[in-house]
Amino acid sequence: MSFIKAVAGRVWAVWGLLTFVVTFLLVFLPSMVCYLMPEPRSTAYFIHVSRIWMRVWFFLVACPVRVRGKKNFEKGRAYIVTCNHNSLIDIPLSSPFIPGPNKTIAKTSFAKVPLFGLYYRKGSVLVDRNSERSRRQSFDEMKKVLAMGMHMCIYPEGTRNRTDQPLKKFYDGAFKLATDTNTPIIPAVILNTRKAVPANKPFFFLPKRLEIHFLEPVPANGLSAAELREKVRGIMSEYFTAHQ
Repeated sequence: MSFIKAVAGRVWAVWGLLTFVVTFLLVFLPSMVCYLMPEPRSTAYFIHVSRIWMRVWFFLVACPVRVRGKKNFEKGRAYIVTCNHNSLIDIPLSSPFIPGPNKTIAKTSFAKVPLFGLYYRKGSVLVDRNSERSRRQSFDEMKKVLAMGMHMCIYPEGTRNRTDQPLKKFYDGAFKLATDTNTPIIPAVILNTRKAVPANKPFFFLPKRLEIHFLEPVPANGLSAAELREKVRGIMSEYFTAHQ
């Protein structure tokens, strides 16, 4: 990496962090109105505010967003949306732009951040990966989310992909949830976030065109969780390789 690019990436990271904090403070109070509403209206409102916030922020950091495949969501039906995970900005690109109310499975640590923790909790089903009890509770909570007609957004790789491979190994959780509830999966492929905010470069950000592509639903019926996992992983890996 050239010296100029390295410096530019860190300067832009400062701008990105500054604009993220300022715009968050502007939307915080309007977003908290959601706590006065019943579900699923509450989460639908929250996602609407989140989408406005992210459109403004991505504009400020010169990262235009392209969303494809929204037609694959049948109105009135809940889906499990599985996304690849390359960067810190995958969540701001995924959950706000999934059509309809949805929640993301997320670790508990960010929920402890002042102010942001309240926001983070609303959009998430929290899980402590080190606690078997927490994992069971989060699984039950995800079932409730789907039963209310909302989507669940899950990153089956678990953590960010720091390898040179298109995808890491998938965990079973999303696919066991799908088979247990007979909920179809919509594979979602996120593009270019690895180039914008690389997982292997701390505090680095470059403007890139970001994309999220929602692929055709994969029904869960008739497949085991392991079979569904490998089928979805194959679809996502092939698509990512063809479009990166």
